[in-house]
Amino acid sequence: VQLQASGGGLVQAGESLRLSCAPSGRTFSNNVMAWFRQAPGKEREFVAAITWSGGGTYYKDAVKGRFTISRDDTKNTLYLQMNSLRPEDTAVYYCAADRNQRRTYTGPTYYSRGIYNYWGQGTQVTVSS
Repeated sequence: VQLQASGGGLVQAGESLRLSCAPSGRTFSNNVMAWFRQAPGKEREFVAAITWSGGGTYYKDAVKGRFTISRDDTKNTLYLQMNSLRPEDTAVYYCAADRNQRRTYTGPTYYSRGIYNYWGQGTQVTVSS
């Protein structure tokens, strides 16, 4: 099973990007999915998650109001729309998926790397000032 992330690039502060994540080998339409990011020299951190039904979303405080996570299960694709990008958003962005189907967690659990079993290879996002 592979998660193929794409859509990264080099943009200026204030611009937008949309990341996509397309799993291969299986469908994740009934699984919690998320985006994490890792900047040079820093730990990988949570960015956003979406419940298996798509009815709930969770965000890191620093991206609330600027980023939107969504899923299109007809296309088996996860998205991250990133607006008003800042230099501090510069990182490699990874998509991730929970192996459990139709699982609902308490809020803080979605932020934990521990529930995500499948990871993509990452896509670089660079925001210049």
